[in-house]
Amino acid sequence: MKLAIFDLDNTLIAGDSDHAWGEFLVARGVVDKQWYQTTNDQFYADYCAGSLDIIAYSEFVFSFLAQHDLQTLQTLHHEFMNEIIKPIMLPKAKALIAQHHQAGDRLLIITATNRFITEPIAKAFAIPELLATEPELVAGRYTGKVLGVPCYQEGKITRFRAWLAQQNMSFSETTFYSDSHNDLPLLKTVDKPIAVDPDDKLRLYAEHHAWSIISLR
Repeated sequence: MKLAIFDLDNTLIAGDSDHAWGEFLVARGVVDKQWYQTTNDQFYADYCAGSLDIIAYSEFVFSFLAQHDLQTLQTLHHEFMNEIIKPIMLPKAKALIAQHHQAGDRLLIITATNRFITEPIAKAFAIPELLATEPELVAGRYTGKVLGVPCYQEGKITRFRAWLAQQNMSFSETTFYSDSHNDLPLLKTVDKPIAVDPDDKLRLYAEHHAWSIISLR
């Protein structure tokens, strides 16, 4: 069996779900507008530059989760999915996913964005398996802390290898689709790295190493 791995943000969707969640909260008026928007934008700039402190960013995002009960959060996320995410789910991404399903491949999303945000998106893409940064959940409430290794840069390799060790099978071929230079560590480890609408750093690396470059836009 072959394994198809997908990054999520700016790969399967035309935007960044983590940053968009922050913008959604600002628009809803449920966070301090000026502080939250400025901080959210700075963290996203750090991510694009490859210098993100993933723990600091995750705890910034998780602080809101820790302040509210699960029902309130799920209601907000349902609105977020309908208003923000569904319009940016790329039709060509859905077609690519369907192609891998039809080929009998195993499908997996690996994303730095946390599970609370991404699990419903993965399900909407009909991809049941997900590795994401995990927010700690204790007695039905988020604590605001990160659980385990964040799924970012080299952390994606750590999490992926742990996932592989739990499988009762080996894969004849692994493919990874991503837009970001932050995913170069994992892209370098798979059999078929594919750059999807890549950022400038990833495009240069992909061109230099003769990797496939595709567009889902």
